[in-house]
Amino acid sequence: MNTYDVIVLGLGGMGSSVAYHLARRGERVLGLERFTPAHDRGSSHGQTRVIRQCYFEHPSYVPLLLRAYDLWHELESEAGDKLLLLPGGLMLGAEDSEVVSGSLKSARQYSLPYAMLDRGEIQRRFPAFELPQGTVGLLEPFAGLVRTEGAVLAHLRCAAARGAALQFEEPVLSWTATSAGVSVTTTRRSYQADRLVITPGPWAPELLRDMDIPVSVERQVLLWFQPKGGIDQFRPERFPVYIWHEATHRQPYGFPAVDGEEDGVKIAFFRKPETEVCTPETIDRRVRQDDIETMRASIRRFLPSLDGKFLRGTTCMYTVTPDLNFVIGEHPMYANVLVACGFSGHGFKFCSVVGDVVADCVIQGQSRLDITLFDPKRFGTGPVMKGGA
Repeated sequence: MNTYDVIVLGLGGMGSSVAYHLARRGERVLGLERFTPAHDRGSSHGQTRVIRQCYFEHPSYVPLLLRAYDLWHELESEAGDKLLLLPGGLMLGAEDSEVVSGSLKSARQYSLPYAMLDRGEIQRRFPAFELPQGTVGLLEPFAGLVRTEGAVLAHLRCAAARGAALQFEEPVLSWTATSAGVSVTTTRRSYQADRLVITPGPWAPELLRDMDIPVSVERQVLLWFQPKGGIDQFRPERFPVYIWHEATHRQPYGFPAVDGEEDGVKIAFFRKPETEVCTPETIDRRVRQDDIETMRASIRRFLPSLDGKFLRGTTCMYTVTPDLNFVIGEHPMYANVLVACGFSGHGFKFCSVVGDVVADCVIQGQSRLDITLFDPKRFGTGPVMKGGA
């Protein structure tokens, strides 16, 4: 008899949620993580991530988002933590930009609340912005932010309270699967279970190299600046989360000042034409002067009052698929192995619902929600003979 029903490899944003939702349903769960809880070596750190419903990437994400909001609120109640802050969100750009037109498409298709603002109205309501002519904005009232480290820790704490065994600082060396079950070998010992879930984050190319999922890992930088005139214009009651689709095709995004004067205001690039491919081992974890100056150049074009003292920064990674959509589904060779990866820089807001979806797939064989868009077979991934790390 196997010791566990399910082993979860990786306990970051996605893996912590998977472990929680499986334990919530009564499964005997083992979670394995190579670092400490809510560490800063992958993709689930940096204090905050945007959450929004008028989803410009594809309308198919909206039902998952509506479920994600419900699950975040349930987690807040169970954990006793405040994880969401919803001051509203502003999607900025030319009327025909992807950020604006795609958000409007999703809003209309799912009858989501929104308001379209012209440049003058945006600057009247949110005077920190100074926008180029021709800029419009879609204002979404239920957009906001998720506390990243807080969310990971809440999922882990609630998973453990429901009986999950969670092991940290225990790197995985290899895994194997047969029709009889799965085996995972770490630096400490080997474990057996009926099923395996792999949520590898930027370690996907390593842990899933034989699966041939075409993901690449990109270095990203998160930066905090002190606004020139202080944070008053950036307080959550006066300032939304936002994404701006620049004419240069860069997409800076940012947040209100949520942690007081000394912590400043966070900003980063969601997308930009220049990419820096890396691995978790080769990433340059320094915040370089060119990172700061590239961001300042964008700030000066639309948010000049943020062009004050640079306070700090950190790096993280996107694990990106060719179509920028997620990968969630059964391993092509093993029916008892499920993979969730390739979240392409827009996954964290979905952590709560991804755990729910994966638990559905593990226990029932399919999700109650439509995840066709995320099928690993869309890449033509071929069979493999074994897994390894």
